[in-house]
Amino acid sequence: MLFQNRSNAITFNNFLSGTPARDYIMQDTPYAEQIARAVNMIKAADYVLLGAGAGMSTAAGAQYGGKFFEERFGEFQKIYGKGPYMRDMYYAGFYPFPDQESKWGFWCRLALTAGADLDVTPLHRTLLSAFEGKKLFLLSTNADRQFEKAGLPTEQIFATQGDYDHIQCKRGCHPKTYNAVERFREMDAARRDGRIPGEMVPKCPVCGGDMAMNLRVDDHFVEDATWHEAERRFGAFLSEAQDKKLVLVELGVGFNTPTIIRFPFEKLAREHENISLVRLNVGEGAAVPASLGERTVGIDADMAKSITDIVSGVRA
Repeated sequence: MLFQNRSNAITFNNFLSGTPARDYIMQDTPYAEQIARAVNMIKAADYVLLGAGAGMSTAAGAQYGGKFFEERFGEFQKIYGKGPYMRDMYYAGFYPFPDQESKWGFWCRLALTAGADLDVTPLHRTLLSAFEGKKLFLLSTNADRQFEKAGLPTEQIFATQGDYDHIQCKRGCHPKTYNAVERFREMDAARRDGRIPGEMVPKCPVCGGDMAMNLRVDDHFVEDATWHEAERRFGAFLSEAQDKKLVLVELGVGFNTPTIIRFPFEKLAREHENISLVRLNVGEGAAVPASLGERTVGIDADMAKSITDIVSGVRA
């Protein structure tokens, strides 16, 4: 059990879980009753741990493909074609660019669009208003920093997968990341025919090799001092919450990377009777373990509406 030994530090690695529930069900409770149950769980809690996945940003208004992508990345579709990569920001990030000038020509635009220039925070601010007076912490796989922009202090955030503002040595030769937002803006302005000038290509200041986004895509992801401090605060929060009334509020976490939030949240609720789980998603993502009984609610509905209704109930 995660909290069995108070002397053992809780780390990112020992928090992870690769074991899914064996008894998933889609709850057939009426929507209004589900909202009421979620409201009661939050009101009764002393501590709240938010777990945010890509579905949270989508519910808040972030766009990735379709007309949005064509308008902002049309120049790259003309160069590389529209498929299978150049159809949305997610798949386009895996395109095998022919050189570093082309790679950073694309990535400076993506990093700004999905990161520094993105502002879909109204729903995030609405959500945060439900937890006033409670001990709150956020565990997130999102790289867009929307909760921070919405006003949640960085000291209460552990973004495990990096963000769109920072770059690192591609080989991870040293444990440091670099804020590249202003560099991205310069690249974006200088780009011609999908490429940036060769002299603008970032190089590692230590080994002289190529740089990459500080996003967890392989074993070379750099966990710098800031990352480790966030991990420490996350562990301290869970340790403090172990004997308290804790509610896990899971937001748009599916089965893409379930070992970071979804499965660990289920494990926590399964092993600790003082922990309840509120899961907001759509379709099969809203399924919850039947064995958790009344300590869980899985709401399969438009998340923006669910969040707004829950917040209204909490603040009533």
